Amino acid sequence: MSTDFDVAIVGGGAAGIGAARALTASGRSTVLLEASPRLGGRAWTIEIGGHRLDLGCGWLHSADRNSWTQIAEASGKAIDRRPPLWGVQHHGFSPSEQNAAKAAFAAWLQRLSETPPPSDCAADALQPGGEWNGYIQAITSFISGAPLESVSVADYLAYDEAATGSNWRLPQGYGSLIVASFPSQVALRLSTPVEEIELESQGLAIKTTGGAVHARAAILTVSTNVLADGAIKLPNALEAWREAARSLPLGHNEKLFLEVVGQSPFAAETQVLGNPRGGTAAYTIRPFGRMVIECFFGGEGALMIKENGPAAGFDYAIDQLAALFGAGVRPNLRPLIASCWSRTDRIGGAYSYALPGLAAARRRLARPFEDRLFFAGEATNGQDFSTAHGAHDSGVRAAREALAALQRISIGSSACPAA
Repeated sequence: MSTDFDVAIVGGGAAGIGAARALTASGRSTVLLEASPRLGGRAWTIEIGGHRLDLGCGWLHSADRNSWTQIAEASGKAIDRRPPLWGVQHHGFSPSEQNAAKAAFAAWLQRLSETPPPSDCAADALQPGGEWNGYIQAITSFISGAPLESVSVADYLAYDEAATGSNWRLPQGYGSLIVASFPSQVALRLSTPVEEIELESQGLAIKTTGGAVHARAAILTVSTNVLADGAIKLPNALEAWREAARSLPLGHNEKLFLEVVGQSPFAAETQVLGNPRGGTAAYTIRPFGRMVIECFFGGEGALMIKENGPAAGFDYAIDQLAALFGAGVRPNLRPLIASCWSRTDRIGGAYSYALPGLAAARRRLARPFEDRLFFAGEATNGQDFSTAHGAHDSGVRAAREALAALQRISIGSSACPAA
């Protein structure tokens, strides 16, 4: 088995796969090293109980310009282009309350844009004692995975202003699409955690649990939490990149799926918030007509699951649904499967958000190091962070940077000495 490559990719999520796809036509020898026994990272479609469920990313956000949309179309995958029903509550939230909550959210967003607080802290734009502050905190926790007290205004607006509003789904699973797109020309080593990256005179030594791999360049796509916590030992010269990663922690977001059994009032393709005034999960009822309910937890709710385990999350979800639909639905709801991103080794959370005053850390994290170490991942994307297409595009960008660097090195080494 070869241990010498032109490019090594560390991490097999959407960014690593995007980088691998971009490198295939270059003729450069490439290997992808993935710590877990599967590809996909935070993109994971699982088949259980006869259902195909996305435990990670599930929506083609900004779908009309999303790279994965193009990949799905090119491979003949079905795309559901119906708009989501987010914000349309079907039980326990009157139309007048919904309108008031949406107006409060729009006013908060307008304040962010027109009169951003000097602190760059998104919570400082809330109306003191505002009736719908809990609603705003709940909705933004699904987006960022963190309380507004920890979120940069500049960072939040960068994503919001770039989003197109088109959100589509893949009936066969987003994770399945991402994994299936991995190019066979790239060598793949699963269950191969990287422990250390060392600088060598002609490149890098990448030390794994299965031995060392040598490469002229490497693309590092691991999560910011992995970078920040030192799971991979890096040269001291890369402390600035670690510091940038610390400025971009991963939020807490988890998905739980309940199976719907027997006769129940749950109508296909409906959406509810358990408690629109805060402290809630969002429930997508019977997506694609399947007999499941997707329970999406953000911020404090997801942190509760991290601390107390999935069983506490299932109990919480069933309690909220029973409060909305009546206690009689309890026998209709059975725990099926739950994600555990915050507890997953070599990931450690959902997706990144910038701390107040630190939005520029995304740009700092994306910088190449000495034309041999390149950084990708959703956190390095300045506008599409927290998305699978943002991760993909960052991988393409890093691959192009690596190829350009290798070309410069090749030209430099082949130049004739001066007479």
